[in-house]
Amino acid sequence: MDNTSLHGLATPYYVLDEAKLRANLRLIQSVARQSGAEIILAFKAYALWRTFSIFREYIGHTTASSPYEARLAYEEFGSKAHTYSPAYEKQTFHTILECSSHVTFNSLSQYAHFIGDVKTWNAHHAPVSCGLRINPEYSEIETELYNPCAPGSRFGVLASQLPDNLPEGIEGFHCHNHCESSTEALARSLEHVEEKFGRWLDKIKWLNLGGGHLMTREGYDIGLLIHTLVRFGQRHPNLHLILEPGSAFAWRTGDLVCQVVDVVENDGIKTAILNVSFTCHMPDCLEMPYWPTVTGATTLSGDDAVGHEREATVYRLGGNSCLSGDFMGYWQFPAPLRIGDTVTFEDMIHYTTVKTTMFNGIGHPAIVLLHENGQAEVLRRYAYEDYRDRMC
Repeated sequence: MDNTSLHGLATPYYVLDEAKLRANLRLIQSVARQSGAEIILAFKAYALWRTFSIFREYIGHTTASSPYEARLAYEEFGSKAHTYSPAYEKQTFHTILECSSHVTFNSLSQYAHFIGDVKTWNAHHAPVSCGLRINPEYSEIETELYNPCAPGSRFGVLASQLPDNLPEGIEGFHCHNHCESSTEALARSLEHVEEKFGRWLDKIKWLNLGGGHLMTREGYDIGLLIHTLVRFGQRHPNLHLILEPGSAFAWRTGDLVCQVVDVVENDGIKTAILNVSFTCHMPDCLEMPYWPTVTGATTLSGDDAVGHEREATVYRLGGNSCLSGDFMGYWQFPAPLRIGDTVTFEDMIHYTTVKTTMFNGIGHPAIVLLHENGQAEVLRRYAYEDYRDRMC
């Protein structure tokens, strides 16, 4: 690690702004205090462990979905994880128990398969609280790729599949059916949870409402969120409510900074080739898909681009991999782009940093923390050996 300033720092790099991160953390902490719910960090959206010391000032726990994430919680965050996985494996389940305070099972068959291991562990160690993931068969997520309640979903137990008496040892439910959603969506979801699973809610100790609660987004109704959680808690005073957002913690806290390395033109359409890749470094842009905000440029997506594709300062932006679809467009810049120009993709910390790949052996952007005092700390640089050592 080294300390410097952003000026003159070699691209590409992700830069996390500590001041913006702390602002999000303070808001999340305030919601937790006023609502009585516990809000924990989901590693699937953010796992930059060198920054965990900042998080620990505001929250106490995290959520994991694999043995590696559970270890990260226990060893680097310093507390045991709330763990859920679509399927646990016998050879790594001991690690899950060792590193978790809560373990949620995706199915009744998984619970039956592992309850013996849980009982043996609990007889000799601090007990692990077990839960079931439930499927309320309701979601307002429009992108099917991210909808955990789509027909035929592999996630969770339906109300029709639950026995009148829950299996011995089940102490909680876990429900996840949001993705960057509003408070209004949460309120409607809770109505479906109560309608379908209400007869079991007074028989459990905790209810994990999953992630996707984008409370740090501008315009999000924080007052309604607190009111909704408080009212639900009043109706079910036996329940400890848990929320585990990921995006909300790192929302608009940092960018991906890169450079133009070439400009190619075909049929009048100009593509600026960058020293980063959409498929390697911004995969959600292609998966969702969505056009990210580029600092200083106007996004021309869909119908907005029609008729403007060949204008002098309109460009597609292309990655430096050999995947044909590693590009997006169009953006209008204030002036023609030149080799060496800086391009900054905004809001590229949540999900992006955990989903990157080294496809094509493309160099990975450095990870930089911009401290509140203006100093930039390079948390990690990546080299050829990082790519080589992932292979065999």
